[in-house]
Amino acid sequence: MKIVSKFSRKDLWSIPNILCYIRFMLIPVFVVQYIRAQEPREYYQAAAVVLVSGLTDLLDGFIARTFDMVTELGKLIDPLADKLTQAALIFVLIVKIKWMFLLLILFVIMQLFLLVAGLAMLKKNKKLDGSKWFGKVSTTVFYAVMLVLVAIPNLHQKIVNIMLLICGAFLALSFALYVREYIRMYREVKQEEKGKAELAKQASN
Repeated sequence: MKIVSKFSRKDLWSIPNILCYIRFMLIPVFVVQYIRAQEPREYYQAAAVVLVSGLTDLLDGFIARTFDMVTELGKLIDPLADKLTQAALIFVLIVKIKWMFLLLILFVIMQLFLLVAGLAMLKKNKKLDGSKWFGKVSTTVFYAVMLVLVAIPNLHQKIVNIMLLICGAFLALSFALYVREYIRMYREVKQEEKGKAELAKQASN
């Protein structure tokens, strides 16, 4: 409740943030729908929930940027909704798809790195300026692949493997580029600290 109290009523009930709340609510709806699904129609319904979640994600970002409705709360909960949705997709599919656990391992390693690196940079009063283009491309490919796998559970294993490989490749590429980005930021911080130390040394002399 203390965290919530830091945000104004306007922030809490802005249209983009309401759309984000809907994405959170769609996660258990999707999980239950997919787990209970037995007929093709029911798998299509589960995929429809994922599609609505993805469209809601695009819509809340568009509204926030276009109508200047970007809030600190939105910056906090939007990526959280993304990661929880992605995690839910991987966890439900891991039961039915043979190599999905490899994608899970890569996903967890990447998220842990981004969390630790992000916190380390925040301590240095520096943070990543929003999501990068490669992160957005990776996310788009991820959702496209997951949407197909959810909607069509009886795909031939070779097709499934190819789709997982494509998804994993984009995820790994995004991971590598984020690592490079944080290394660049770390070097910038070190350079700034070195410059301040030299100035302080000159001032003391």
